[in-house]
Amino acid sequence: MKKFFPAYVRVPLFFFIGFALMEYCIDSGDKPAFIKYPMVSVFLFVFLFILIAIEITLNAVNRVMYQLLTPEEKAKLDYENSLSLQESTWFKDLMQKLTKTQPIEKEGELLLHHDYDGIKELDNNLPPWWVYLFYITIIFSVVYLARFEIFGADNQEMELKKEMAQAKIDVEEYLKTAPDLMDEKTVVLLTDKESLEAGKEIFTTNCAACHRADGGGQIGPNLTDAHWILGGGIKEIFHTITNGGRDGKGMVSWKTNGMKPKEIQKVASYILSLQGSNPKDPKAPEGEIWVDESTPKKDTTIKTTDSTEVKK
Repeated sequence: MKKFFPAYVRVPLFFFIGFALMEYCIDSGDKPAFIKYPMVSVFLFVFLFILIAIEITLNAVNRVMYQLLTPEEKAKLDYENSLSLQESTWFKDLMQKLTKTQPIEKEGELLLHHDYDGIKELDNNLPPWWVYLFYITIIFSVVYLARFEIFGADNQEMELKKEMAQAKIDVEEYLKTAPDLMDEKTVVLLTDKESLEAGKEIFTTNCAACHRADGGGQIGPNLTDAHWILGGGIKEIFHTITNGGRDGKGMVSWKTNGMKPKEIQKVASYILSLQGSNPKDPKAPEGEIWVDESTPKKDTTIKTTDSTEVKK
């Protein structure tokens, strides 16, 4: 492996593989695993530094050992290394293009002409991979500046606001067609026979004990007349069945007794179908006459023979 992947490739590779395995194996919810579990990340960082220290130490030892070899041993070692590198010519060419490194034998040609207490400096150029990456960051910064500062593209805050607004619209659309999330604001009156039959069955099972099977009223009020205590529209009846009647007396909350919104809609629609059915011996009216203000009023203007108009 060392033939094909030098230390500066192996160590980061192990590091990123470790983080990738952590992200894949650990269910961290909506946060990255290395943020949610910082101790694991610290362990990986420490492990990375240990690997780097080992690689640096081994390279330093190899350099020292190389200098201690005799010229014959150096020649033999160089020959063996050249043979191993020839086996991976494509990789060698690639790494040479990316790094432009000089062999250790040519270090004397790179020495600068100054000496600091016996310490000399090599005149190495920046590796091409680093230079290219730097150029890429410059190009990226120009594109980024033009997109957000000149052409006015949405930044993260604006994108979040738009996504939240769209999510609100999507939720409202979903609530319109989601029966179990229905409330008194979105409920509509059902008039089809199948829904009314289902509402009648629910009413007979749960409501007839207090309102009688015909809705004429017993313990509870009469549901067939025009008088209502808490309102007689589909939204008001839905609200009353869902949340219960008056405090301290009246009907219990059927929402807490396991009745689903779709079932409450059906029984509320059935109750309104009983209007004007005139059951036998109904209970006396309670509450006030209900007038649905949301229903558009009919035009009752009467024209007389003398072209005058009378509002009835």
